[in-house]
Amino acid sequence: MAKERILVVDDEPDIRDVVRLTLESEGYEVHEAADGEEALEQIRRMNPHLILLDFKMPQMDGPQVCRTLKKDLLLQHLPIIMLTSKTEVSDKVEGIESGADDYLTKPFDPHELLARVRMVLRRTARALDANPLTKLPGNASILEEFQSRFHQQRPIAVCYVDLDQFKAFNDTYGFERGDEVIRSAARTLLEILRKLGTLEDFLGHVGGDDFVLITHPSRAEAMCNRILSELKRLAPKFYDVKDRQRGYIEAADRDGKIRRFPLLTASIAVVTNEHRPLTHVAEIAQIGAELKEWAKRQGGNRWVRDRRVEEG
Repeated sequence: MAKERILVVDDEPDIRDVVRLTLESEGYEVHEAADGEEALEQIRRMNPHLILLDFKMPQMDGPQVCRTLKKDLLLQHLPIIMLTSKTEVSDKVEGIESGADDYLTKPFDPHELLARVRMVLRRTARALDANPLTKLPGNASILEEFQSRFHQQRPIAVCYVDLDQFKAFNDTYGFERGDEVIRSAARTLLEILRKLGTLEDFLGHVGGDDFVLITHPSRAEAMCNRILSELKRLAPKFYDVKDRQRGYIEAADRDGKIRRFPLLTASIAVVTNEHRPLTHVAEIAQIGAELKEWAKRQGGNRWVRDRRVEEG
């Protein structure tokens, strides 16, 4: 089982040493940062499960780091324990108001530190069914969202978004570059949802390079067109200069044959209840899979909407 990663952010090396030794003795994987800016760089690179964040630091203090993370759509759910001065009640208040989940006063007892860490990690795991890479709602939340929409019996459009040529990209550049693509795609989808959608819309991460977006049928076309154009615009930056300039990479296909794969694009299948009722997740998934396969056979970078009507 993979260790839970904790980032300790404090400008005092002695404090970092004490915290690191305490946490490592309990099996946690510990990383360190000496200031807020270094912390933000590490967070985006290593995707920790928890942050222990000092309140008072030079250049960028703890509350500033907190507020920066809470503005990031993929990092806003990351749990934070603020390390505060024992005598400053105002520090505790500001830490919580800036987005920290809990606080611990210095000097602290190692047993209390471990208890707080365990509590926040347990609480986060229960509260957030999230994909570990993107922090978007995972399959349990997606299923719950479907059930809620079925019960409400309102018009919905379920958009299945799948990246084209992602396996070839991953095989060529490795999982770290592949993960960067997935996180960038997630941010792009969230930004589009925020600009073109409403609070009732939903975005989940099925896994790998597959996402699901639920919106009203009237908004689906504009969202799909924006998703395709934005992902096509962003894709070249993930490639080495040589591959970007020639517009393709050479990789083995599923049969082991070397062939050329164009740069990343996306295919989107849109399933709606406009012309027939949708009552089961498996039914939506089946229709979505058929539509996505058709879109990919046409060359990708396109979206297709299910227009079949109820028989009878």
